[in-house]
Amino acid sequence: MSVYRVLDKLEAYVHEGTWLPAGYRILSEERLLELVEKIRASLPEEVGRAKVIAKDHDRMLRVAQEKAQAIVDEAASKHEELLDQSELVQRAREAADVVVREAEEQSQRVREGADRYAADLLGELENRLSGALGAIRKGRDMLDRQRQAPDRPLAEAAAKSKRAAFDSQNPAEETATLESV
Repeated sequence: MSVYRVLDKLEAYVHEGTWLPAGYRILSEERLLELVEKIRASLPEEVGRAKVIAKDHDRMLRVAQEKAQAIVDEAASKHEELLDQSELVQRAREAADVVVREAEEQSQRVREGADRYAADLLGELENRLSGALGAIRKGRDMLDRQRQAPDRPLAEAAAKSKRAAFDSQNPAEETATLESV
């Protein structure tokens, strides 16, 4: 499973959490840890893809160098054949130089493109992981805060309940107080 799919699942799970007052959500720590483990398991796959790109880059560079060498070799053999005709030799050298220069430029562009792609892929992966870790930290912080002050909302509810019970036991006194006014 790709890292992006696991991150999408993690994001969906965070959005599906049960809402609490003050904008908090309840999430299963077990489920969050399961998704983090899936992300960890998927990372080698993404790194492997980057290695394949780098390896392909090296192969393309070798092919370009081989082509350049073949062109240089061909130009050298033609040079020997046309040694007596200096003008033709000069043209062959210039053509060989142009081809070698173009091959080197092409290999440089390929290398830079592969490096940019790998850097972009790793940067995007880093951003997504940072976002996921931030969401996980927020969830943990929320859970920690809830664990530290679980009695407060219960105490407030108990006090309200007692007041309501007291008010309902003394309706005659309220009526007498209202009649005297």
